[in-house]
Amino acid sequence: MTVTVSSPEGMLPDAPYHHIAVATGTRQVYVAGQVAHMPDGSPIPTDLAGQVSQALRNVARGLAGAGAGFDDVVRLTFYVTDWQPEKIGEFMAGVEAVADEIGLSTPMPPASLIGVEILFEPGVLVVIEATAVLD
Repeated sequence: MTVTVSSPEGMLPDAPYHHIAVATGTRQVYVAGQVAHMPDGSPIPTDLAGQVSQALRNVARGLAGAGAGFDDVVRLTFYVTDWQPEKIGEFMAGVEAVADEIGLSTPMPPASLIGVEILFEPGVLVVIEATAVLD
């Protein structure tokens, strides 16, 4: 494995992600912001949990296309519209619903959740970017 994750003592405890990722490797993979678009073109979910789950599936698809998986991810960035701290339960429900399916360990790799006013398309509640390192 090219990525080692950790959360040193004294950093925010019980976070749903690791604080540090150390990677070795020469090939970097950047997955552009993924939303909850469905592969068959059907409507995207309307709830935050459903959109987080589907967007993570789309990130997994992008990683796989580059020969990577979530074990290779050194950073995830989540952009969520109209973010409020009360939404963390629904957000994490979306993560937990697909974690086993897509090979996403919990705690997750280092991650940032950034609240935004609006995203590029009406109805899109979350965009997820990923960075991975491979040998």
